[in-house]
Amino acid sequence: MLSVREQERYRRQVLLFGEEGQERLKNARIFIAGAGGLGCPIALYLAVAGIGTITIADKDVVEQTNLNRQILHYDRDIGRKKTVSAEEKLREANPDIRVDAIDTTIDAGNVSRLVGRSDGIVDAMDNYSTRYMLNETAIAKKIPLFHGAIRGLHGQATTIIPGETACLACIFPHAPPQEVFPVIGVTPGFIGMVQATEVIKYLTGQGNLLTNRLLIWDGMESRAEELSVERNPACSACCRGGKTTPGEKIR
Repeated sequence: MLSVREQERYRRQVLLFGEEGQERLKNARIFIAGAGGLGCPIALYLAVAGIGTITIADKDVVEQTNLNRQILHYDRDIGRKKTVSAEEKLREANPDIRVDAIDTTIDAGNVSRLVGRSDGIVDAMDNYSTRYMLNETAIAKKIPLFHGAIRGLHGQATTIIPGETACLACIFPHAPPQEVFPVIGVTPGFIGMVQATEVIKYLTGQGNLLTNRLLIWDGMESRAEELSVERNPACSACCRGGKTTPGEKIR
């Protein structure tokens, strides 16, 4: 049940989702991989929307070069752990939620434990090796993966439902070359908002998700396009994936 304080805080959202939808958000657990350019706006908007438990994992410390895009970190945070900085701001933004910030590198040995009983995984990473691990974990746990990636003024996003949609390995069977890529803060802000919107829609059962569709954002031209994607029946990652239904794992 929503408290009186929560009813007032989320009053404008309840007009959209109803109290049942807001309670779904309150009871949800979401895992965010990364507290950087994508992770910061995603975490902030999920926090103020009332996602009950947000787990965010990152190993880095705040550097001055992060500050043009990683909006949870300020100049005073330089040298601090990103998880400490992010947790502090998220708790200030919404003291009614739980934030578990974990200072660690996500790897094959801990990814399943880190995700735990989460209802969804948000890919806010900057490398495909970790993204593929998140993809496999989502398939194994039969929970959605909300993918986003950026470069300069360009970005992409899609939502993956194991057993129903193309998985990340179906869409990108080969990882692009690793690089130090250019980025301006508005791009992860835009793509992060798309990912956060997808999480909220999934949890509340609202609207149409970006399933089997890859959203491509061209900030240079201020143009968004979609590419249709399909499951690869020979995909070694998802060929045995099971199905989930939006909201079914929310308790």
